[in-house]
Amino acid sequence: MAVPERGPRDRMVFSAAQLIRRQGVAATGMRDVAAHAEAPRGSLQHYFPGGKEQLVNEAVAWAGRYAAKRVARFLAGLERPTPGGLFAAMAGQWTDEYRQAGFAGGCPVAAATVECAKSAESTRQAAAAAFAAWTAPVAEALTGMGVPAGRAEPLATLMISALEGAILIARAEQDVRALETVVRELSPVLDAAVS
Repeated sequence: MAVPERGPRDRMVFSAAQLIRRQGVAATGMRDVAAHAEAPRGSLQHYFPGGKEQLVNEAVAWAGRYAAKRVARFLAGLERPTPGGLFAAMAGQWTDEYRQAGFAGGCPVAAATVECAKSAESTRQAAAAAFAAWTAPVAEALTGMGVPAGRAEPLATLMISALEGAILIARAEQDVRALETVVRELSPVLDAAVS
């Protein structure tokens, strides 16, 4: 992914998310972020006085917003939106990436959660907020497709949980099998929830 044409602060948040998704939080240094963002190293202290923890939290928040925005794009790309079709599109993004670019990247929110949730409360909270930001538009989309309101959020949580688990397995196996499996097995369950 190319660095977006934005100011140095936004580029550093984006770069942090990209580096975290590939190498994790611990292996992502502040200097690496500045270099990736093509930003002056001195600007790190200026924009992120809270240091690496602040930068990680903002990268996690960015990732949650990005995932939330993707939901609308996935829906727009479906000729006849169904819950299973939405889930297939969500998983398809990762399947396509892994087939084209390899298995180096994962979800930055998941990486931050695994590495920091116990040691940095603010990062745990940022990750929880990012997942909530992603869950809300998925649940809203499900409701719009006829899933009863009381089931939409639990099913959105199920979709995101299954996707995150499949991403992890795909990276471990270096194969998209897990992504294809969750789509095949979960799509009929999701479609059956439409009343």
